[in-house]
Amino acid sequence: MKKILNKAINPLKILINDSRIVGLMLIFCTIISLSLANSNTYQAIYANLWNNTINYHTNIHLPESFASWINNFLMSFFFLMAGMEIKRELLSGELSSFKKALLPFGAALGGMVVPALIFVAFNIHTSYVNGWGIPTATDIAFSIGIASLLGKRVPVGLKILLMALAIIDDLGAIIIVAVFYGNHFSWVFMAISALLYAMLIACNYLKIKFGALQIVLSLVLWYMVYNSGIEASITGVLVAFATPTKFLPSIEKAIHRYVNFLILPLFALANTAIFLPSDIGAALQTTVGLGIIFGLVVGKPLGIFIFSRVLVALNMASLPRGVKWKQVLGMGMLAGIGFTMSIFTTMLAFKDPAFQNIAKIAIIISVVLSLILSMAYFILLTFKEKVMEFEIKQNEISPIQQSLASA
Repeated sequence: MKKILNKAINPLKILINDSRIVGLMLIFCTIISLSLANSNTYQAIYANLWNNTINYHTNIHLPESFASWINNFLMSFFFLMAGMEIKRELLSGELSSFKKALLPFGAALGGMVVPALIFVAFNIHTSYVNGWGIPTATDIAFSIGIASLLGKRVPVGLKILLMALAIIDDLGAIIIVAVFYGNHFSWVFMAISALLYAMLIACNYLKIKFGALQIVLSLVLWYMVYNSGIEASITGVLVAFATPTKFLPSIEKAIHRYVNFLILPLFALANTAIFLPSDIGAALQTTVGLGIIFGLVVGKPLGIFIFSRVLVALNMASLPRGVKWKQVLGMGMLAGIGFTMSIFTTMLAFKDPAFQNIAKIAIIISVVLSLILSMAYFILLTFKEKVMEFEIKQNEISPIQQSLASA
């Protein structure tokens, strides 16, 4: 009986640990969510499920809807996992040298500057130029999910570079929101957050065993960051960087299945509950829509590639082991998936609901285009490499074969 159970459980374990499943789940959840959000029968019920206001009957300021809880609190655990991976690579992996660590910073900067300039070029003579921050974002969950879906076509070093770039990009997007779009930024809560973070780091120097104290400090830190007016989910990265390295494997083991198979699907469902109007083509006829689409689909890969190439040419940075320039261009296409932070920035940049909808439609179009282009690019790139390897093998004729051929 035990052997039968093991045979049944082992394939399930393999399935759960296959990172490609996460990418498939995100795509599936997005399709389901868009279908329900645009269904005549379930549209209102589905929208209310995520966006209904929660009454706490208290003065404590917490997320006001289920969707807000997912984006601000649950996604902190995803960022915690991502932060732990980055920390490991910075200490002893692909990003451990200065040259390798500098590359994702430069690539992220290029992936923000070029899309912003493209949007400004489309809208410089309009009153909507304020939306330049919309195409600067990279959706870390979706981009990493699709990279995982592509499997070995995306090398490990490239996935780590993409993850580092996406996190830095997200931090940059949060700074842009706080500085250029934020209306309720609180320096008091930021000061308290800084104090709490210093206490977390102090726990390491005092060699206090990781446990309840650090967990409580992390939760209070999240609350303070949330009330400061910036994206609270980034608290996960801060906590990861403040956690002793020896505890990272056990924490990751405890949360990774919940993140991959509960939090990320909920995130995809909540953030794609968008009503698509019948005039979806209107986004392609406005400078706002065109600026977003060209900024994300063209500007992202172009900016990432150019800035990376310049840094490496100046001998200031180096590519991760086993990564080629052709693959960096493909990674830039994946980074063009700017979904969550792009929509968030849209709501702050535009007050007119009509232009909010145009921007949202343009963002969805950009996600679809970036997804299709990046997947097709990596599949074609791998196919060409296999063809070249086959041709090389065919041309390598042994001396015995040559003598037989001449005879």
